[in-house]
Amino acid sequence: MVKGRVHSIESMGLVDGPGIRVVVFLQGCALRCKFCHNPDTWCTDGGEEYTPEELVKKIERFKTYFASSGGGVTFSGGDPLRQPEFLLEALKLCKNKGIHTCLDTSGYGFGDYDEILKYTDLVLFDAKHFTKEGYKNITGVEIDESLRFLETMKKNKVKMWIRHVVVPGLTDGEEHLKKLKEFTDTIPNIEKVELLPYHVLGANKYKVLGIKYPLEGVEPMNKELTKKYQEELFKKLDS
Repeated sequence: MVKGRVHSIESMGLVDGPGIRVVVFLQGCALRCKFCHNPDTWCTDGGEEYTPEELVKKIERFKTYFASSGGGVTFSGGDPLRQPEFLLEALKLCKNKGIHTCLDTSGYGFGDYDEILKYTDLVLFDAKHFTKEGYKNITGVEIDESLRFLETMKKNKVKMWIRHVVVPGLTDGEEHLKKLKEFTDTIPNIEKVELLPYHVLGANKYKVLGIKYPLEGVEPMNKELTKKYQEELFKKLDS
């Protein structure tokens, strides 16, 4: 029997896809992003164990709330693609029950992406960076696997929202964001691009886990400036 490890479940998510959503945070991530606010999801053996049936039964309890809002379930993490067998079974069960499915992922996982995407209505794709050097600097790993997933999404014509964290001194320059737009313009199935201002809400978790925080001393990104970049560079796509 397939089982998976779940870090936590948020029952009324409002920022991880359309409508009200149940957000399921799965354990496991290969990336070590400098701005990660969930280092407690990195390890694969944390959290609570579920079967796909147990998890979907829990998700279904909130269907009254999310269905009327055009919402559904978002599998996040960590990275949900690190538990592909469990994810696939959960997605199938959700689709059988008429639940809108969404993946929040950096595209860095295992398994048959084609099969997983058959049961996925929307992907929130975390575009950490668009160059090999920039990606390695931010995540500590190579960009190749993420690009492989991106190509599979293109091939399957899965609807996609691109997300990009704007960090002062790292990914915040106007020139950088113009190049991000050039990169996203090459992807045909994007519905919107979301620029997310860097925050320090997860910094304390590093202290608790005894890990050095990579961006110590970096101030949160100015939200108004992020909004300005969003409107100037990506407004047409969102409208």
